[in-house]
Amino acid sequence: MLSGLARRFWPASLGGRTALVLLLGLMAVQALGLTIHAFDRVELQRASEARENAVRSFNLWRALIISPPERRATIIAEADLPSTLIASYDAQATTPRNLRPIPIEMARHFRLDTAAPGTLPAPPRRYRATEIHSGQLGPHSFAVSMRFPDQGWLNLTFRHPHPRPWHSDTFLIAFIAMSVTAALLVWWGVRRLTRPVADLAAAAERLGRDVNAPALPETGPEEIATAAAAFNTMAANIRRFVADRTQMLAAISHDLRTPITRLRLRAEFLDDDEQRAKMLADLAEMEAMIASTLAFARDDAANEPASSVDLASLARTVLDEAADASPEHAEEIAFEGPEHLVLRVRPMALKRALSNLVGNALKYGDAARLTLDRRGESVVMLLDDTGPGIPEAAHEKVFQPFQRIEGSRNRETGGTGLGLTIARSILRAHGGEVTLHNREEGGLRVAIRLPG
Repeated sequence: MLSGLARRFWPASLGGRTALVLLLGLMAVQALGLTIHAFDRVELQRASEARENAVRSFNLWRALIISPPERRATIIAEADLPSTLIASYDAQATTPRNLRPIPIEMARHFRLDTAAPGTLPAPPRRYRATEIHSGQLGPHSFAVSMRFPDQGWLNLTFRHPHPRPWHSDTFLIAFIAMSVTAALLVWWGVRRLTRPVADLAAAAERLGRDVNAPALPETGPEEIATAAAAFNTMAANIRRFVADRTQMLAAISHDLRTPITRLRLRAEFLDDDEQRAKMLADLAEMEAMIASTLAFARDDAANEPASSVDLASLARTVLDEAADASPEHAEEIAFEGPEHLVLRVRPMALKRALSNLVGNALKYGDAARLTLDRRGESVVMLLDDTGPGIPEAAHEKVFQPFQRIEGSRNRETGGTGLGLTIARSILRAHGGEVTLHNREEGGLRVAIRLPG
């Protein structure tokens, strides 16, 4: 149970964990330091009170010894004594009561330490008592009886209160003030130290969405600057790799178009009409595959600037264009959602992704019903069709380039197997995601989530 509570309150971020550990450590040190200070203060206060009572007792004895016996009780009653000292005059007693010995620690406080004679200078002989008895009354009090030379005894009761360091009015205030100050300093320091880590994570996320994202500033402490430089080098290598791959594919595409054109010309001279048609169809498919592959590799949409777009209007436009292209499916194309929903996106790229998904829904599912909604900080689009769906084990596989699910998709419809790949690449470049789900009532649901 304790470990469960610890995990519940244990922060998830590096900055939160560092701040919590530092704060708890500082609070423990502060509590220990304040405790030591409180006990020292109490001990000093007790010693000061003991010395004051000893001086008050001697002054009272000196005033009484030079006064007539009949005046002594009155003098004691009029004396201004602290609450920890009680005095009385007994003119009849001949011997004091038996008391336990005073602990040496208490005796030292009140200068009654018989083990170390001469702690205080002895009073003049005329002020000395002819007989002194002392003893402990309880755990925090003791009595001293001094006999006057003429008659009677002066009985003194000293109360030595138990130390109460936690009853200080300033202890809790000091602890809270010091803890709040320490918390603010820890929060400020940890925030400054972990900010470069957060910047590095944000830069990595931007790089995942846009390979041409700006470089990190190589400033700050040596370790942070080194990490930023390494990240910038990695980003430059990735951009160089993408550029080299695009250039290579463009060169291959250009080189392949020449022999394809020659084959097309030669196919025209074939006498067999059936074979000529098949060969021309294969060559057209090859050209389409080359063009799609080059477009996917080049990914021109990644360089398109983002702008504020009415996503509801964009979705309706895509559906209207799909209805114009496939009038036989017009009744199965529908939109549900708000009249307007403005979002900052790359409009042409997002339109291309939606067109690919709607086109797939119409080709393989004979319907395209799009629902748009804002949920919290995200925008969600659900695209439903009425087709056979896709086996759950292949939901991720169909997003890979040139992948087609033969058992559930109609090969007669054509395609290169890059539509879903391009759509997911564009949506992820916007910081979103696309997933597939089979509907219970039949058909496939494409769930699109974009940051809102």
